[in-house]
Amino acid sequence: MSRIVILGSGESGTGAAILAKVKGFDVFVSDKGAISDLYKNELNEWKVPFEENQHTEELILNADEVIKSPGIPEKAEIVKALRAKNIPIINEIEFASRYTSAYKICITGTNGKTTTTSLTYHLLKKAGLNVGLAGNIGISMCRLVATGNYDYFVLEISSFQLDDMYDFKAEMAVICNITPDHLDRYNYELQNYINAKFRITQNQTENDYFIYCSDDELTLKNLNQIQGKAMHLPFSLLKAEIPGAYLNDGQIVITTQNNQINPFNMYTSELVLRGRHNTYNSMAAAIIANALDIRKDVIREGLTDFQNVEHRLEQVATIRGVDYINDSKATNVNSAWYALESMDKPTIWIVGGVDKGNDYAMLSELVKEKVRIIVCMGLDNTKIHEAFGKDVDMIFNTSSAQEAVHVAAKMSKPGEAVLLSPACASFDLFKNYEDRGRQFKAAVKNL
Repeated sequence: MSRIVILGSGESGTGAAILAKVKGFDVFVSDKGAISDLYKNELNEWKVPFEENQHTEELILNADEVIKSPGIPEKAEIVKALRAKNIPIINEIEFASRYTSAYKICITGTNGKTTTTSLTYHLLKKAGLNVGLAGNIGISMCRLVATGNYDYFVLEISSFQLDDMYDFKAEMAVICNITPDHLDRYNYELQNYINAKFRITQNQTENDYFIYCSDDELTLKNLNQIQGKAMHLPFSLLKAEIPGAYLNDGQIVITTQNNQINPFNMYTSELVLRGRHNTYNSMAAAIIANALDIRKDVIREGLTDFQNVEHRLEQVATIRGVDYINDSKATNVNSAWYALESMDKPTIWIVGGVDKGNDYAMLSELVKEKVRIIVCMGLDNTKIHEAFGKDVDMIFNTSSAQEAVHVAAKMSKPGEAVLLSPACASFDLFKNYEDRGRQFKAAVKNL
């Protein structure tokens, strides 16, 4: 019996353990930290042995194969030890793909991948397809393969996951965009990060699709990275892409080999998701749906009734004529740029947190145009003051979501918006971006 060791006991690790158990492997789970009660109970139910708060080498280095959580970096000592013994390391999506013949729609990108993935899933569900939603977005693919049977998977896949994928093939591969992010995991080499993203195209054949934004500079520069032979379906707001998607007189026009004579058309004003970045996300999802021959009326309806994911330009409330918007998922400057670009009212911008080497210069013009007041929410706000001190009326420092919302509410006027779009990681004051977003929403509801 082959031995599979799983490093990390979160959703991906526990899902992988369940599938490995179902498939008859000798399974062991090891976590350097504490395992949550939820996953501990599941591992016990499935009779999977585990350890927490340590990695015991004699229980790990005897593995035939290791499934590693994407959160564990290559520099971890246990990973180095496994590499030294040439023990194969994969991720749970690679493992899951061995046990399903489902059609896989795989979406990556620095920004927009969660929205694009959720919207694509919404369109496929609306069309009545038997589809599972998995990957970086929540439920592990292994869990769904172990406990259900799907014809399609829509998968959000991060660069960390792509690093440990080898034989996996995406029937549809999507790169939303590429901007610098997570460089600490890639030896501070942007090209290493770009190479990781392009791994989504590996193993593709001429029967598959590669969908990408042809307005995105880093994607375009690296098209020679493509490993597969898939049909290209680019999308653009700046030029006509046929086949693909483009903008013409305020309408999205989408052409695939399935609808060349009668393309899909829809006014951007009808899209439920606002802002330039969301037009790109909507284009990508609509290309996927068109290529799958989903009816145009279903696609059109899906693009008008979709509810966006939590913490991504999420409308929280309108109180005394002021809109409160939760964009806590904006953990980098590029993502905050998209949020500010979509604002159509004078804005009080709540920003700050753990700076990942941010360069705020790209936000300067948008801040001058759209932002009246900045409310900083972080332990060190020096760079924000230096970047925008001359661009806005006032900058306030706060050290909690409650205080930030209180100050923003006090300074706002009817007809304005308060936008939480931090451009930073959350770990100075919060557990994660979800915790930050929920604390913001709770503070708004207490106004």
